[in-house]
Amino acid sequence: MKRTVALFVVLVICFLSSWVAAQYIPGDPNRGKLIYVKHCLRCHGETGKGDGPDAAVLIVPPANFQSSKSQMKSDLELLVTIAHGVVYSPMHGKRDILSDQEMWDVLQYIRTFAASRVM
Repeated sequence: MKRTVALFVVLVICFLSSWVAAQYIPGDPNRGKLIYVKHCLRCHGETGKGDGPDAAVLIVPPANFQSSKSQMKSDLELLVTIAHGVVYSPMHGKRDILSDQEMWDVLQYIRTFAASRVM
């Protein structure tokens, strides 16, 4: 009886962990670039410095993705910002516009700006 219960518990854990792992699809920065150009570039700029063509007229400046402050943020922090926006700022949430996968894609593209940062 104990073996049966133990085997059942192990099978449930294996099934659930594989199901959870299957739900995550890594972001693709190439797809993310297309999304970024369409939804982010006007404020955050071509290289993610927060210097897009609309940035100068914004009361709250856009995030500079090349800054150490942005780079130190976790993926979860950035995803929450992408999904829900920033209160009292022009950064509106994209939850109703982008799928979960598209948010992961744009996040991975934003992470590429760290590579272009000049030390």
